[in-house]
Amino acid sequence: MDAFWIILTGSLVASSCALLGCYLVLRKMAMVGDAISHAVLPGIFLAYMLAGTRSSVPLLIGAAVFGVLCTFLIELLTKRMRMQNDAAIGLTFTFLFAIGVILATRFASYAHLDQDCILYGEIAYVPFDVGWTLDIGGAIGVLEIPVAIGILSALLVGVIALIWWAYKPLFITTFDPAYAAAIGISTTFWHYVLMGTVSLTTVLSFESVGAILVVAFLIGPAATAYLLTDRLPVMLILAVLIGILSAILGYWLAVWINGSIAGAMATVVGGLFGLALFFSPSYGIIGKHWRKAELS
Repeated sequence: MDAFWIILTGSLVASSCALLGCYLVLRKMAMVGDAISHAVLPGIFLAYMLAGTRSSVPLLIGAAVFGVLCTFLIELLTKRMRMQNDAAIGLTFTFLFAIGVILATRFASYAHLDQDCILYGEIAYVPFDVGWTLDIGGAIGVLEIPVAIGILSALLVGVIALIWWAYKPLFITTFDPAYAAAIGISTTFWHYVLMGTVSLTTVLSFESVGAILVVAFLIGPAATAYLLTDRLPVMLILAVLIGILSAILGYWLAVWINGSIAGAMATVVGGLFGLALFFSPSYGIIGKHWRKAELS
């Protein structure tokens, strides 16, 4: 049963991250997820120092505040200071992450927080944090549902609801922001809606799987789907399926090699992207070569 909960956790995180990742990839802001996942580290330590507890709620609030701060600083440097987007992302997340590292090295022993666990995560521990029990009888008896499953399920429902409700403004502001502004759609508002959702998703997800796997799920499935289709609805569905497949194959790869589950899932994400990079009918390296050969 533990294997089921681990795979389900990975699949829920992959689905939420993949849906949002499609918009990040299309907006050429894929590394914002990486920036947020590292920039929240000082928020975690400051929240613990102020609240004096390792309870999830204050830690998540602290992380969320710094996640939003990261996106605000990136936007400020890009729009107001006319800095290149990649330079703004690199400067912001390294600055905030460095503050987190200083706090971690100075107060880690006092705070009893493991910065390595925050970054790399340990998805194998998810089944041990039981939040609800359900008596279903039969051979299974009492079903113990981990806390992470409830949180990540609610997160996925929220992400799907946002995309369903705001599909049109997100679509227009992603592909043609000038036209969106001309017809009265606020590109700034929808930018912060998207970035705020990415921040929330990153914070809620990395508590269970770690920052590295969150970044892999934000970028990898969306980038893979981008190579396979030119239609956004199809891209969203493909990204989710690729993310779920990565979670399933990654778990069994970790079991086979007796290695890190999060690392194995991220490795499968990269492997599936590599397959699409070479064999995509439209944009794959081999696919392009075959089309050129046919035309010649």
